[in-house]
Amino acid sequence: MTGRSEDPNSLQDEVFTRVFDANWAALRHHIEGAVADDDEVTEIVSAVFLEAWTRLDVAKPMGRVWLFRAADRELRARTGRAPSRLAVLDAVHHGMAGTSEEPGEADLSADQMPDRDSVLRALAVLTSRQRRIIMLAYWDGLTEGEISELTRYPRRSVRTMLRRAEKRMRDALGLEGASEREG
Repeated sequence: MTGRSEDPNSLQDEVFTRVFDANWAALRHHIEGAVADDDEVTEIVSAVFLEAWTRLDVAKPMGRVWLFRAADRELRARTGRAPSRLAVLDAVHHGMAGTSEEPGEADLSADQMPDRDSVLRALAVLTSRQRRIIMLAYWDGLTEGEISELTRYPRRSVRTMLRRAEKRMRDALGLEGASEREG
């Protein structure tokens, strides 16, 4: 006998804390892409983590994709979603133009960069699935595999949709020579 009588609630607390710490910032960022009100973002994050707590399996804790899926369900359940947020547009804007946040690493000069209105018009030429894939790739920074898991589309379909969406956006933005996102 080891003398160890670990409290199952203590183990659940420990596992949940790891899930929360590893995913809180990414989940909040994901929700901020659709919701403008900071209090509502906090409310949705809380609702998702409450669901995660109630469904937690300590042997197989949920990951970021599960949490994003729960957040998307919560967002769909609420009405009156804000239209595309400026921060999301900026992320797509910089990603499509082949720019980075690091100074001096931009592929296009400032005068070649399309404006937000152009990005909005370019997003409008995409199908709703393509827009979703673009947002997940550029705003949330998900890989093709993570997008595939989240959307439940085959990885090959995600890759194809992402490439087609990027090409359609580059064409609409007049950025035929801009670099493509690494998959």
